[in-house]
Amino acid sequence: MWEELLKDIREGNAKSLARAISLVENEVEGYESLLENLPPSTTKIIGITGPPGAGKSTLVDALIGKLVAGNKKTGILCVDPSSPFNLGALLGDRIRMSEWYNHPGVFIRSLATRGSLGGLHPKIIEISDLMKAAGFDHIIIETVGVGQSEIEIAGLADTTVVVVVPEAGDEVQTMKAGLMEIADVFVVNKADRPGADVFVRNLRMMLAPAFNRVAGEIAIVKTVASQKEGIDELFEKIELHEQQVQTTDRKYWLLAEKAYHLIQQHRMQDVQKKELKIELERAKESNLYRFIKKYIQS
Repeated sequence: MWEELLKDIREGNAKSLARAISLVENEVEGYESLLENLPPSTTKIIGITGPPGAGKSTLVDALIGKLVAGNKKTGILCVDPSSPFNLGALLGDRIRMSEWYNHPGVFIRSLATRGSLGGLHPKIIEISDLMKAAGFDHIIIETVGVGQSEIEIAGLADTTVVVVVPEAGDEVQTMKAGLMEIADVFVVNKADRPGADVFVRNLRMMLAPAFNRVAGEIAIVKTVASQKEGIDELFEKIELHEQQVQTTDRKYWLLAEKAYHLIQQHRMQDVQKKELKIELERAKESNLYRFIKKYIQS
């Protein structure tokens, strides 16, 4: 089954890609064979992350427009927050991106985090590798924006774009522990608002100690995504970063990170939240450390 499906995906069949993603999401029998036979790919992944309200979806919409105008085939993965009760996506369709849903050069898929703490989907590695097989020029992954815990994106994206807004103010200090370290490009969106230039200057000062890292200086780009302003410069900075040679050490650390997540996922596959809930109800156990003992000893 997977041979024909993979052939269709490599030929750019959007329906086959959507079907394959569903097979992986639901761990349908045989999905491992599909993944094991994926071809090597040089498609670059752009990660878009940052706090809620920064305008990530509007920025992604503007980037899609830029790529489409350059005849680039683009794949988008939007990772939405999920309900802790049914694990479905809360946002689902992105209104701002609705004009691209039927565009032949654009593929958009919304995914739920399903309780993943890092702002990503538990099968995001496999799904992004499937997307790479479809021959996109670029893949954009937009995360839910849950703050410092979503640094997972840095282990997945070739270029990580962190989106912030001028109103962040003192939050620049708190960001330093998380988002500041993962950014390859910083976007100060809604830069037409008061205080944008002061915010950019403060951000540059905060980033100064990181300028000596191997990849070089971290770019800061001002945008007004709703007006498509600054998008050309942003894409230039993304392309410039993509062209930089990734050190072998960093490359294999990222691969090791992916391998670790995949192994962890495999070992945890017999542990289901719904079953844990039923068992907790049945046992009426209030001490979680006693409850989990049988799981970690087995």
